[in-house]
Amino acid sequence: MSIFYNVLRPVLVSMLITNMALCQTLKEVSSGTTAHIRGMSAVSERLVWASGTEGRVGKSTDGGETWTWKQIPGFEKIDFRDIEAFDDQTALVMGVASPGYILRTADGGKNWTIVYKNEDPRLFMDAMHFWNDRSGMIIGDPIDGRFFILRSFDGGKKWQEIPVKYRPVADIGEACFAASGSNITSISRKEAVFVSGGMHSRFFKRNTSPTLPLQQGSESTGANGIGTGWNKNGKKANRLIAVGGDFSNDKNDSAVCAISTDLGKTWQLPKEGPRGYRSGIAWIEEGRWITCGSSGVDTSEDDGMSWQSISSKGYHVCVRSKKGKTVFLAGPGGRIARLIW
Repeated sequence: MSIFYNVLRPVLVSMLITNMALCQTLKEVSSGTTAHIRGMSAVSERLVWASGTEGRVGKSTDGGETWTWKQIPGFEKIDFRDIEAFDDQTALVMGVASPGYILRTADGGKNWTIVYKNEDPRLFMDAMHFWNDRSGMIIGDPIDGRFFILRSFDGGKKWQEIPVKYRPVADIGEACFAASGSNITSISRKEAVFVSGGMHSRFFKRNTSPTLPLQQGSESTGANGIGTGWNKNGKKANRLIAVGGDFSNDKNDSAVCAISTDLGKTWQLPKEGPRGYRSGIAWIEEGRWITCGSSGVDTSEDDGMSWQSISSKGYHVCVRSKKGKTVFLAGPGGRIARLIW
């Protein structure tokens, strides 16, 4: 019996993973907007905020089934590529290009206050991330050869530019992508890390910046997103997964995902990667992940070592609710969906 079990075990595990993937589907909802959505923040399994083109911000209080959208007056031409929500009243949105804006609401989205503005024509902000209720960071494309970084220590009410001498040095042609707001992630309640792309794709943690084994070498290649996996009690980071590829050739599935089991010191490619370029990634629970891009959506049941396609529809961003395990996705033309599993 043990001989047959040892022979069959890999097959049985593979069948189990495949069957679990087949049980996963996306439930697409009517969002009520045609805006292209790249910003999404799920406070809970019921409360979700989203942001996109034409200065639009949306909110759902019923798990994404119905949405209320607002076009912020005076910002109709701004593309809000990222959003961070704290509760049903408080949220921040980030407008990427010059002039770059960060707006904050404290009344559920009825009114918005400018908390940061930058008119430098070289500015392009890519992603915003808070690793607790007060500490947040925004990463932007390099200016004068160094990545642009903003920090907040009061929940986004005020922002400070990191002094130039402390900003990471970028290689020629290296930048970040404002594709999903996920090229920053936290590895503790005190530390965040980020990834870059373009001519060179790297992982940045404190004073280290190892090269990622992803597609790179042109303006459209490199890492677009990074996610953190946690242990069973959710208190210790134990895995990082970076995704990207070439957004100009989004069905090319060569070197679009990289995995680190030592918090970024070393990286490896999975045995079976996602089915093309991927811009967003989210950890669901121990061992389970989801990634999305313009050519489809994939999930993994073995901590990123193999991926199974669950949809060929394009999505820009995927997020797990901060409270609970519900996953929401958003993309072009107002497309919004929820992962069913």
